Amino acid sequence: MSMAIRTSSDSGFTYVDLATLAQVRGQSIDRYPFVIRVLLENLHRHKIWGLPITDKDVDALWAWDTHIDADVPLYVSRVILPDSSGLPVLQDLAALRDAVRRQGGDPACVDTSIPVDLIVDHSLQVDFAGTPNSQIQNVQREYERNKERYLFLKWAQQAFKGVSIHPPGTGIIHQVHLESLASVITTTSRRGALWAFPEFVIGGDSHTPMINALGVLAWGVGGIDAEAALLGQAYTFPIPDVVGVRLVGEIRRPALTTDAALLITQVLRKANVAGAMVEFFGPAVGKLMLQERATIANMAPEYGATTGFFPVDERSLDYLAQTGRSAEHIDLVRRYCLANHFYAEETASTPQYSRIIEIDLSQARQSMAGPKRPQDRLILSEIKSDFHKRLDSDLANGGFGVTRYSASTIATSSIAAKPIDPLTHGSVVLAAITSCTNTSNPVVMMAAGLLARNAVRRGLHAKPWVKTSLAPGSRVVTAYLASAGLTESLEALGFYTIGYGCTTCGGKSGPLSGEVLAAIDQQALVVAAVLSGNRNFEGRIHKAIRANYIGSPPMVIAYALAGRVDIDFEEEPLGHDEQGQAIFLRDIWPESQEIETCVAIANDPQIFVNTYQAPNFLSTSRQELWDELTASPSLCFDWDLKSTYMVEPPFFNQATHVNYLDYLTSALKQTRVLAAFGDSVTTDHISPGGEIPAQTPAGQYLLGLGVKQKDFNSYVGRRCNFEVITRGTFANIRIKNLLTPDVEGGVTRLFPSDERMTIYDAAASYRKMGVASIILAGKEYGTGSSRDWAAKGSSLLGVRAVIAEGFERIHRANLIGMGVLPLRFAQGQGWRQLGLTGTESFCFANLQAGIAHGQPIDVTAQSDELGVADIHFQVTPQVLTAAEKALMLEGGIPQSVLKKMLNSV
Repeated sequence: MSMAIRTSSDSGFTYVDLATLAQVRGQSIDRYPFVIRVLLENLHRHKIWGLPITDKDVDALWAWDTHIDADVPLYVSRVILPDSSGLPVLQDLAALRDAVRRQGGDPACVDTSIPVDLIVDHSLQVDFAGTPNSQIQNVQREYERNKERYLFLKWAQQAFKGVSIHPPGTGIIHQVHLESLASVITTTSRRGALWAFPEFVIGGDSHTPMINALGVLAWGVGGIDAEAALLGQAYTFPIPDVVGVRLVGEIRRPALTTDAALLITQVLRKANVAGAMVEFFGPAVGKLMLQERATIANMAPEYGATTGFFPVDERSLDYLAQTGRSAEHIDLVRRYCLANHFYAEETASTPQYSRIIEIDLSQARQSMAGPKRPQDRLILSEIKSDFHKRLDSDLANGGFGVTRYSASTIATSSIAAKPIDPLTHGSVVLAAITSCTNTSNPVVMMAAGLLARNAVRRGLHAKPWVKTSLAPGSRVVTAYLASAGLTESLEALGFYTIGYGCTTCGGKSGPLSGEVLAAIDQQALVVAAVLSGNRNFEGRIHKAIRANYIGSPPMVIAYALAGRVDIDFEEEPLGHDEQGQAIFLRDIWPESQEIETCVAIANDPQIFVNTYQAPNFLSTSRQELWDELTASPSLCFDWDLKSTYMVEPPFFNQATHVNYLDYLTSALKQTRVLAAFGDSVTTDHISPGGEIPAQTPAGQYLLGLGVKQKDFNSYVGRRCNFEVITRGTFANIRIKNLLTPDVEGGVTRLFPSDERMTIYDAAASYRKMGVASIILAGKEYGTGSSRDWAAKGSSLLGVRAVIAEGFERIHRANLIGMGVLPLRFAQGQGWRQLGLTGTESFCFANLQAGIAHGQPIDVTAQSDELGVADIHFQVTPQVLTAAEKALMLEGGIPQSVLKKMLNSV
């Protein structure tokens, strides 16, 4: 293996020489995709360092295209977490320390072994908007709601080595990662030498691939996987299929980067790149700004891929300089990437991909995606007719189930004591420029500011019933909008900065006005939200808003001016000037040269230096609020038994000596269906992230504890209380359980009595009866955010298996991590195709061979009705790697980790 080690004579760093290793195998390293090169370096380096990696692992990865899905053990260099998933991760570590102590072990052995960055960005809600004081008011409310959670973070920062907490107001996780935290190439001292190597990062947010734009290999995982990785365990991952996406052409104005990202999302979803790593190349790549690449990479979960990777090139190095990284570090990145074949050059030969998809960026048009999925792109001229068509279509066909669209559905209202046009189907009631996908990109943000300036100059205003908000991804955005003189125009249209964090896109859109809600409720209106995010799943944005569209920031402003989504911008004006002249969108759309001039202002390195390195990085009031929080410097966390926020999780309370296979075999001998779903059930459906309605089991639980509804916080804010989140599992107000097809929401039928009740109550009844429950589902089960609570909640409800036509990668892994068995119907089969109704009892056989060796598992569905024949079919366990099989047999990650900790004492 010594031939693999090389020391750079001019820089003094030691590295794994991939070109030499490839040559020994009779290969050229240049034929390998860049993402595979990163994984190869990871395996070889850790094998040299003495970690348990075999020659078989290495050989399989060198022959990646013939060993897709073979598992390889990788070691993570860094973990990055938002507070939404990071708090439960650290909470689990605190509970693990307690469990080790209870069983006679040393709790100090439970600690992080790699750097962990946690950015507090998912607790902000848009309680206040549209006024100069919105940001200050939202900050105060955020600290009022989350004091207990933030005190825990203060404790965790001193309790676990390597944990860095970035307090509220820092910015959105992905933009802070891009602008400040990522190194691209990092170093460490090992065996007397300074080693240099590419970063390999996993994150607790599904949009972690945004950093792929900078050439950092990273993707989202559930918090369950993150826990294992930060404890130093190998992160076992199946060798990926790698799809090359050749970008050609240029984005033609008035289309913007967001329009290109929506085009790419639509094309790649149709091309079925689910679970693959996407790597971009081609003549168009070099013409894209780094921030434009970030917009495209951010959407990787929406097009279904693990990554949206852009290899390191000159644009990457320019961005590192622009964002204030040191000249010495940039020189390290350049030297390493050139020396070890990680630098992409336009003249180089194309790596060999499993397949290549070509996308012409000149085909991007002004568009929005919606009203329910991010891959459903519509050019602007199609939105009006599509919306009207959906009004009359039933829910099963993607419609809204409105029986009649006529004047009788119109509701009149008065907002802020001003007479307004009547609200009707299609009225836009929420317009949010949100922080995740687009605000890292000055092209679209400056375009939004310029559109606002032009609108104000022509006397246009946002409609009074539209809740408007601007949540920048970092303070850099605020600084460059101010430098360009565009802040005042945005504020004139109601787009005041409300804070820095994940808000509307994550379901924390805050309240609508009482008058708007009353109009929606009284007439059962299908109203719309427009946002510049990446997720628009049903029930995610706001419980009262059924149509949700995502697009570029300037389009958010355009729809706020129009006040309705069913507008044809080519034919219908946004309003009229003082002379009565019609003003169309095209009249105020900014010129390309104006945008470019403003982008040059945004790329001033001094803005980044002032933002991230200045002592006043946080405003004084925010810093004081954070500094006022103090926690005891104890090794173990002191749980408050009266707390409704920080409740010790139960995952480490199970006996470690139980044979989980025996338990699961017994449990699955007779099961009942807790819920049955169609296609595209998301983790938002399974584990909601927005507000907690009072009438739900979670709301009733909090009321029973004396918590007032105004203090419920969101499901995200309550994720450290398993009692709340378990009750919220499958409780999304728009979830469609086909056992109760006539209603939406978390309702089901209990068998054999056939009583209707909430899914939580049914699960509790099955547990009392000693009956395990299962879930039936269609294609793409578990798409969306990497919410480990979608798996944790399912497990705590008593779900022991999910049978689906297909799974999204992260949720499938999370189910295994919680001991829930994911099973796939045979190709072409599904529960409906087999004639199942979900009323049957199910018996599973051959579990050991199925889990351990991937053999089909036999299932018998027996009806309660006399004379109805049993239905026999086979399913295949989706437990794909050796590590996943071991986890499944142990009952999941919590039990596996606890056993290892106790055995190491």
